[in-house]
Amino acid sequence: LLNDPGTQSPDRNMAPPASSRTLRKDDASYMLHFRMINEQQVEDICIDFFYKPHTITLLTCTVLSLMYFAFTRDDAHLDSNLRVGLLVVVSFFLVISVLAFPNGPFTRPHPAIWRMVFGLSVLYFLFLVFLIFLNWTQVKTLMYWLDPNLRYATREADVMEYAVNCTVITWERVLSHFDIFAFGHFAGWGMKALLIRSYGLCWTISITWELTELFFMHLLPNFAECWWDQVILDILLCNGGGIWLGMTVCRFLEMRTYHWASIKDIHTTTGKIKRAVLQFTPASWTYVRWFDPKSSFQRLAGIYLFMILWQLTELNTFFLKHIFVFQASHPLSWCRILLIGVITAPTVRQYYAYLTDTRCKRVGTQCWVFGAIAFLEALVCIKFGQDLFSKTQIRYVLLWLLCLAVITLLCLYWMVCYEQKKIKVRGLFGFDP
Repeated sequence: LLNDPGTQSPDRNMAPPASSRTLRKDDASYMLHFRMINEQQVEDICIDFFYKPHTITLLTCTVLSLMYFAFTRDDAHLDSNLRVGLLVVVSFFLVISVLAFPNGPFTRPHPAIWRMVFGLSVLYFLFLVFLIFLNWTQVKTLMYWLDPNLRYATREADVMEYAVNCTVITWERVLSHFDIFAFGHFAGWGMKALLIRSYGLCWTISITWELTELFFMHLLPNFAECWWDQVILDILLCNGGGIWLGMTVCRFLEMRTYHWASIKDIHTTTGKIKRAVLQFTPASWTYVRWFDPKSSFQRLAGIYLFMILWQLTELNTFFLKHIFVFQASHPLSWCRILLIGVITAPTVRQYYAYLTDTRCKRVGTQCWVFGAIAFLEALVCIKFGQDLFSKTQIRYVLLWLLCLAVITLLCLYWMVCYEQKKIKVRGLFGFDP
């Protein structure tokens, strides 16, 4: 074409057509809104030192530390070499995460923290991919290498009885259920309410989870509970109390005025310490409205998928410790719960933006990795729990999906009615109820 005399080169001074300008404007808007949830930038930097790259310094420190550990350790013990080597690999991967991975939707307390969280989620995702290609003997060997005491681990269902003598209700028996796990249950729901920020969705997830326990009780015996334990202690006290506490904190943070002063502009020692502590609080607060009367069917389907994925993540917690035989108090259990809890925060924020903002056309990277982790965990459970899942009663699973869909629709219908009522009250009186 360059040598074809019939081909005319375009005039460089000629303005592009209107359709091209509109397309470029839409692309810029799309990239801007995706960057807000995937690569959030710090707008007002208080101390420049903590936000400068320092890449050469970091490279020098990492190389020097690697040389020190490589040449000063005793190489006589194979297990020790493997453990230290794996720890150093993880550490270096986190260093690369700080340098290369996106910030995510949050900037507090520091974007580097959320880059390392994303790096840990990628490592866990890759570990699950590696785990799928092992056999049962290799997996047990790996577990025993990590913790030799796992050879003697037993399932709670093998040593405890569930839903026994439910008609016998005494204060001693009720108080015996208020242990560290009940506190964790309460605190967990407080954190879930902070992440979801919706009474409707929180209560829907709470109720549907109790139904999930009923439908999967034939596979996991520890899901069997007395009615008063499930309804009063779980739904009303632990779940309800945690939801109320979390939503109360949300309301407090939503009503605050966020005006941040630089720590360099604060002259008192007490003020500087207070500002440093407040660095671990949100920089701003987003009002969340998952559903409104003008929402599309796509948002309805997205919220239903959100509910399914949430229930799947909860189920994976119980199936993993049942199939691979470790206690709920073991580090394999609570470390995974902590990791999933931390990566859920940016995941929910990115998924909410994708679901409610029409200018955001794709999910964030942390949301993508979280979804992959949830499905890979389920795949690992299915592969290594074939004996367990061979007892699955398909009608229970279908009824579970149907109940989840019906309850979700009822919840969303109630949320629509509530929003319509707020619009009417706002139109009549000029304020929200």
